[in-house]
This record gives sequence, C-alpha cells and structure tokens, in this order.
Amino acid sequence: MTSRELAQRLGPLGVWSMELRGASKAVVREAAAELDELGLRTMWIPGLDGKGVFDDADQLLSAAPHSLIVLGVLGIWGQPVDDVASRVAHLDEVHGPRTVIGLGVSDPSSAKRHGQSFGNPIDSMGAYLDGLDAAATPLPAARRLLGAMAPRMVTLAADRTAGVHPFLVTPQYSANQRARIGPEPLIAPHQAIVLDSDPERARATARAGVGMFIGLPAYRNNLRRLGYGESDLIHGGSDRLIDALVAWGSIGDIEQRLREHLASGADHVAVHVLGGSGIPLAQWRELAPIIPSLTAS
Repeated sequence: MTSRELAQRLGPLGVWSMELRGASKAVVREAAAELDELGLRTMWIPGLDGKGVFDDADQLLSAAPHSLIVLGVLGIWGQPVDDVASRVAHLDEVHGPRTVIGLGVSDPSSAKRHGQSFGNPIDSMGAYLDGLDAAATPLPAARRLLGAMAPRMVTLAADRTAGVHPFLVTPQYSANQRARIGPEPLIAPHQAIVLDSDPERARATARAGVGMFIGLPAYRNNLRRLGYGESDLIHGGSDRLIDALVAWGSIGDIEQRLREHLASGADHVAVHVLGGSGIPLAQWRELAPIIPSLTAS
C-alpha cells in the first residue's frame, strides 16, 4: 500500500475520540458499530502513554469490521519498538491490515519518565522508525504516520512514513506543508469542532478543550510559523486564534472548515467533537451525511 492508497482508504472524514478509549466496553462497541454503519469508517484514538491502546484497537476493529483504526498518536518512549510491531502484526492476523500507527516524540519529560534520553527528536524518531523496519514483522511505512508540525519532522514523515497527523493547526498549515512535501505524502490534520452557534458559549467550549495546548512550546512555535503573534498566544488564545483552530457553529459551518482543509491540500480530516459528556453520537450522526459531498469535491 502507498500513501495515496492509504489516503483513499481513510476517506475525507474521520472521527477522533478520547471517548472511544475511555467509555465502558459495551458503550464503545455499540458506538463503533454505529460509526461503521454510518460510513464514518476511520476512527482515531489517542495513544496516550500506550497502556492498553492495542487492546482498545482490537475491540474497535471487532465492532467495526469495515473501518480503519488509527492511533493518533502514540508516544515512542513508553512503547518498545518490537512490542509495537508485534502487536500490530497480531491485529493484522485477526482483523486484516486495518490498523495505522501515528507516532510522536512528545517532550523531554515524557522520555525522562520512561528512563530514556530525549536527545535530538529527529534522530530519536528516526531510530524508532529504523526499529520498525528491522522488526521480525516490520510495520510498513505506508501504515505509519508522524504527529509532526515542525519542518524537519514533517520532512522525516514524508521520507519515512505515509505522512503527517498534526494537532492544533489551520487550513493554512495544510497548504504550507503540501507546498513543501509535494503531492504524495498524506496530510491528515486533527480538527476540533463545537456544534454550537452561540459565539461566547462555543469559544468557551473550545478553550476548555484545546486552550491549554496553546501554552506548550511546540504548539506556540508552530502557531507563530502560521502568523499568530503574542496578542493571540495569550492564556486560552485570542478569539481570532480560537476561531482559526476550532470550527464552531452549524453543521454547515463545520462542513465549510473541512472543505477549506481539503482545498488547502489535506487528504483527510480527523474531527474531534468538543463539549458535552460521554460519546458524542448525536454530533457524529450530524456529520455522517456530509461525507458524500466531501468525497465528491
């Protein structure tokens, strides 16, 4: 499989959900089965520290027989490379090759917690990819992604994986990276959404969901590269920044943002519903009908 073939399999729209890892097993199975039936057949789950993530992927693959499950993303420090390769190989034996692994370097504190040295992040990630290539059952480049934002990591992703899954970015990021890396690598951004047309309430929900990340150095640096200054990078983000990072409003407003990503060079958008409690089935049901129009565009 090539990166272009993976893009085709992912389709233009997927769901990114913490709840697909955190809810009870019965609720997750029912939700995954409904997503599969609705045609939302790319499900992204966070890797977090890696604990239990392959068991969760196994459950989703069982419940959603037509779907791809993508880890977005798994930190490399807590997961021995041979374990990752062998777990994916086992999932392939049981369910077919329907698992894609997103990888990230996180930060020095994460490496330290696992007794490792962060070092140069490009070298560290390169060594991890070497390990996946050399494993007893290698994980193919076309079934791995990097949670990359900075230029050098994006270049590594384009050279050694199917592409990138960036977090907290705008359609302009998709345009910038497509111009840099060319037509082949996959660009699959995370896009937070709030289905609420009240500006004050929607922005409050958005800040509660992603505001904390604006204070982290990697995201601040990337937002500066996208043209946002200190007046935007305040605690919780300016209204201008929040509106750029989080799509809010009606389902038509959300669809417009997805189209902007796709028109700017993204292949696929992983939609993360913010607000509410529990699995956002009602919002996913609203999203499903727009898939045909996005596919045709």
